[in-house]
Amino acid sequence: MTENNTTSWWSATYPQRYYAYSNTEYLLGGYPTPGYVDVAMFAALPTWLPAASDMIALTEAAWNARSSSVNQIVKDTEVQTYNAPVVVVPLKTQAATAQAWIQQQANLAAAMGEVFTADMKAYVSAISAIASGADTTSTALPAQPADVMAASAATTATG
Repeated sequence: MTENNTTSWWSATYPQRYYAYSNTEYLLGGYPTPGYVDVAMFAALPTWLPAASDMIALTEAAWNARSSSVNQIVKDTEVQTYNAPVVVVPLKTQAATAQAWIQQQANLAAAMGEVFTADMKAYVSAISAIASGADTTSTALPAQPADVMAASAATTATG
């Protein structure tokens, strides 16, 4: 009768079975992504496997939940979800972009012999004030008007 040795090779140097390690070859937002390892799957210590002290020990629940997690990073010695920073576009920059759309509309109006509606003229004035810095109180751009062009008096008389 042989004695069954139930002690695994990893139990002395790896107190947990499941680990995450910093995979510095793949970064997300400048942070390493986690690599995951079940040390019990190896018959012997792989040469590439970091020391237990250089990895993050995982519970079985964390190990089982890892595949449903997206955008994971290693930060502050733990696996976390990466949240990309919100890029805030300054209002003056938004107004400058809106001015490009206004210019397109002005070109179309001129080509078609039409003029801007009163709502569009008010929109142009508001956007111009924001873009130039004259308006420092607005916190958002006004909504684009639904009606941009109207037939000019000359078009109506000849049409």
